[in-house]
Amino acid sequence: MRARTKRLWGVGVAAALLIGAVALATVALRQHADLFYTPGLIAEKGLPDVGKRVRVGGWVQEGSLVYGEGADMTFLIEDASAKTVTVSYTGIVPDLFREGEGVVATGRFDEQGAFTAESILAKHDENYEPRELKKAGQATS
Repeated sequence: MRARTKRLWGVGVAAALLIGAVALATVALRQHADLFYTPGLIAEKGLPDVGKRVRVGGWVQEGSLVYGEGADMTFLIEDASAKTVTVSYTGIVPDLFREGEGVVATGRFDEQGAFTAESILAKHDENYEPRELKKAGQATS
């Protein structure tokens, strides 16, 4: 084979490998990507597909946290649009989880539009201070 033909084959094989890698990455990301919604976005665009794993984020509405049997709880997530999403969760929540604080719940909507969370992430700002210091009045602002 001539040098030109070898280069052409090399470029063709490299292009085929690159296309294969991009296709593989796209398929993997589609299967494992969790779409992020806020209550306002859900009210605007409607509920995501039933059973599809999504993340709902916002703030835990003050006075909405209700504990049930064992580790069951329900609460409302709100955002700046004043829309809310009711979340039910069974399990242990992070230490930073409380009313008025940021939260991201990962879970699924059912046929009735109820959101059942599989995991809860508590969000905080960059000025985090341990609860012990806040209780003792030693908080630095």
